[in-house]
Amino acid sequence: MTDQTPAPVPDGTSDPADATQERLPATIPAQTLSADRFTAPPSVRAVAGLTPQRSAGIVRQSAAARWVGFLTVIFVSLFIVGYWFYELGAPGGLSTPALTAELDKQQVTDVERGYNLFEANCARCHGPNGLGPNEPDAAAKSAAGQGYIGPQLNAQEKLFAHLNAQYLRNVLTVGGRYVCGNANSLMPVWSDKGNPPGPLNYRQIDELIAFLRATSNHTYEMRDASTNEPIIDPATGKVKTFTGWSDPNYKPAPSSTPYPDCYLNALTGGASPSGGPTASVDPNAPVVTITAENGAATAGFKETTLSAKADTAFTLTFDNQDATTGPHNVVISDPSGTAVAMGDTTFFTGPAKRNYAVPALKAGTYSYLCQVHPTTMKGTLEVK
Repeated sequence: MTDQTPAPVPDGTSDPADATQERLPATIPAQTLSADRFTAPPSVRAVAGLTPQRSAGIVRQSAAARWVGFLTVIFVSLFIVGYWFYELGAPGGLSTPALTAELDKQQVTDVERGYNLFEANCARCHGPNGLGPNEPDAAAKSAAGQGYIGPQLNAQEKLFAHLNAQYLRNVLTVGGRYVCGNANSLMPVWSDKGNPPGPLNYRQIDELIAFLRATSNHTYEMRDASTNEPIIDPATGKVKTFTGWSDPNYKPAPSSTPYPDCYLNALTGGASPSGGPTASVDPNAPVVTITAENGAATAGFKETTLSAKADTAFTLTFDNQDATTGPHNVVISDPSGTAVAMGDTTFFTGPAKRNYAVPALKAGTYSYLCQVHPTTMKGTLEVK
């Protein structure tokens, strides 16, 4: 049988120090830690790893770095100052601001492109010089059925204020009906924003307006529309040039009135250089009548062939019965294309009649036409 002796039970008679010692955590034995585990060797610590040669190299590198930094600051400062003057211009107008220079270049480009647009689309009606019925070859063109039916644009009194950029934009967007309120105007819509849309986009409209508003104190180069290269005159070997129409020095007379909204109200003396009043009519002179019936703008004059006696003055009666496609006028040109002076040949809307005193004409074949519709309203006058 095993001897089982029970464990002693504290009875309060034990030493108090012994009991306290039993309740404390176990003590950690003291250890000695070597610093060599966390530091470089003593030889390295003595000089911080630097040799005299390496120290001199670091000094030289630091000096070079400071010079690089200094030169970089100088370069950036000079660049900022130079760029400032480039963008805004040097003081005293010594240089042109970059934006202004680019705008000038773009203006030149717009005018040169606008010139090509005008020649391709507008010159057939308004003439290559914008003179309309007053072009030098207008009579010859009319005789061949290819007359200029558009009004004159190249006139200082119109360019001064009437043909402003907004007005031109409206006409190109709406069409000829914007000019005089004529729904049957032959001028079509040119802007692709119109109704119906025209063939020109907004950039082409801007370029065309830039050409029409260009001043005559600048010279521009003619450029090939497809390659944009300057056109060389084969006779001179030089680049062909043109100038704008608007005279920057033009000032209307103090007593002048603004150009009328409808150009037809300003047309006087289409065949008479002075635009003077109609000459007095001889009641005993023979009478030759030309009639414009309704729809004459497309149908033409009723009479396409007339005759008159040579070396005899006569009265030309223009019976304008057209109240729908007018206004109209009539002008007689001699065989050389020169207009015959017969007084005031202003356009007018029918029904109305006007008489013109035509001087004695030499024998030959003369032509007559309406300057508004020269391709359809035309005829031949045989003087025998």
